[in-house]
Amino acid sequence: MSEKRIILEMGTGNDLYGQDYTKAARRAVQDALHHSSITLFSKLGVNHSEMRVEVTIGVQQPDAVDCELVARDLPRGRARVRAVKGGLDVEDAAEGSRHVVATAAVEAWLPDQAGIYKISTPE
Repeated sequence: MSEKRIILEMGTGNDLYGQDYTKAARRAVQDALHHSSITLFSKLGVNHSEMRVEVTIGVQQPDAVDCELVARDLPRGRARVRAVKGGLDVEDAAEGSRHVVATAAVEAWLPDQAGIYKISTPE
């Protein structure tokens, strides 16, 4: 069965002092999730397990992100997280550290519901 993307949310997160890419990624995903309130599931009787969730994290050091840990933060659906080159590192030369900024795109997909529901007109 084909799928349709039903959600696309973006978020940003940072770790200002710990230089932790996973922490910044998790905060970016939480930021994206806090933009959504989806009543579709309860209204249409769709089970959350039917939802496939794809998360793309942008950071300067993608290999430093624990994608499995980030996936565990997602409350619903079957999640897959991948990290790619993106985000931003802001160097603090005076402190000899960097501030890590991550971006996240959270996409949710459901099986195509076309033809399942019929719109009725009032008489």
